Amino acid sequence: MFLIALIAGVICGVIVMAYFIAIDQYRTAAPATNGSFVPQTARPTLVKQFEALARPFTSRLPTEATIQVRQKLSRAGDPGGLTPAGFQAVRYSLAALMAIVGLGLGVLVSLPVPVIVVAPISGVALAALGYFLPLLWLEQRISARRHQIQRSLAEATDLLTLVVESGMSLDEGMLSITERFHNALGDEIGKVLREIRLGRPRMSALEHMAETTGVPDLHHLVESIVQSDQMGVPIARLLRVQAMEMRRRQRQTAQERAAQASSRMVFPMVGCIFPVLWIVLLGPAIIQILKSLH
Repeated sequence: MFLIALIAGVICGVIVMAYFIAIDQYRTAAPATNGSFVPQTARPTLVKQFEALARPFTSRLPTEATIQVRQKLSRAGDPGGLTPAGFQAVRYSLAALMAIVGLGLGVLVSLPVPVIVVAPISGVALAALGYFLPLLWLEQRISARRHQIQRSLAEATDLLTLVVESGMSLDEGMLSITERFHNALGDEIGKVLREIRLGRPRMSALEHMAETTGVPDLHHLVESIVQSDQMGVPIARLLRVQAMEMRRRQRQTAQERAAQASSRMVFPMVGCIFPVLWIVLLGPAIIQILKSLH
């Protein structure tokens, strides 16, 4: 008991000391020179502080792991401005916090198993949960963002087709999408426009967007635009065909889901509705049978 409490106290003390050391380093990072006024910079967020504390661990990550985390964060829309090092810092910090909670629960909860066994097991289990929980959250963000892009893509393609057919350029069409769609698709198109303004070729920026998002329909649309640009085919006609094809695929997907609805309703009916019907219909008969037996 004393050993476990001592370990938990040491971990808490190390975290608190590291936190205050990071604050002191931040306050003394930009001293004034020759008595001149130095404007105060923005205070670092909690994630940035965790990133600074976990830098000895995150700096040793393999390059491939860092690239994979960077790609996942980009597909999730860079939530909170996280960097790969910041995301790993959040994972380490949450794992340490959950380990402390697990040790505390192992000490406080009374079980027939000795505390010296329960506390480390609960600490390790909650630490593993805290380490993998941010990754599950990131995967959920990626899936939700892809679904949002998929649902908005057909309407955005229609808008892009109308703008291009009216005589405007492709960039103006993408700008109209960012003004009309304030969601994941609008954010991705906005990134493409910013990259183009910074000097990146238009087709390269579009291909990077399609590769980053991982949405098949968006990838097909970008491939068609690139091929149209390379072969000199009028892009308005191609966009019209792509819009019609996306509408057809959406209608087909909706019909498939509607056809699967009847089979999916079997399990709720069997598990929820039929038992209630059996109780209502057979309950009185069972009660009468039991009374007659007594």
